Amino acid sequence: MSSLSSTEQYVVRAVRTEEWPAAKALRLVALQDPVAHLAFLETYDDAAARPDSFWQERTAGAAEGAGDKRQFIVEGPDGEWVGSATVLVEEAGTTDWAGLPVERRQGHVVGVYVRPEHRGCGLTEVLFDEALRWAWETGVERVRLLVHEDNGRAQRFYRRIGFLPSGVTVPLTAGSAESELEYVLERP
Repeated sequence: MSSLSSTEQYVVRAVRTEEWPAAKALRLVALQDPVAHLAFLETYDDAAARPDSFWQERTAGAAEGAGDKRQFIVEGPDGEWVGSATVLVEEAGTTDWAGLPVERRQGHVVGVYVRPEHRGCGLTEVLFDEALRWAWETGVERVRLLVHEDNGRAQRFYRRIGFLPSGVTVPLTAGSAESELEYVLERP
C-alpha cells in the first residue's frame, strides 16, 4: 500500500473481493466520462445492464491475492474511490483479446480512470507506480497498454511516465477505421 507524499489522505491499494459494489460504481462513472468512447471498449449501457454476479466475479478475479490480474484503486480521504487501473498478466504463447500472439510474458494495463476533479495532481502517477510495482514483482518482461489513436492526452501521459509506442496498431473492431496504439515499458 502506498500513499501520496503531497496528499497523504489518498491511498492506492488493490481492490478487495467484497468491494464489488464500489468497483461497479466507479466503472459506471468512468463510462460516463466525455472521453469514455476513446478510453474504453465497453459502453455505459452495456456495463449497467450486467448482473451483480458479473461484477462480483470481475472484482474477485482482480482482488488482492487473486492471481494473474490485479485492480488498483485510489481511495480518497472520505473513502470515495477516485481512480482505478487493472494489470492483466499475459503469458507467452497465448493470444491477447484482439487475437494477436503474445510473444513474451507481459503485463497489460487496462481500465485506467481517474475522476476529472482529481486529475493533474499526481494521482495517476502514483496509481501507475503501484500497478507497475506489482507487475514487475510477478516477473513480467514488459508492460503494455493500448490507447486510442485520438486520445492525445493519454498518449502524452504514458510517454511522460516512460511508455513508448511499439509500432503495433490494433483495429477497434474488425473492419474499423479507428484503432488503438500499443505503448510499452520494458522491465527496468
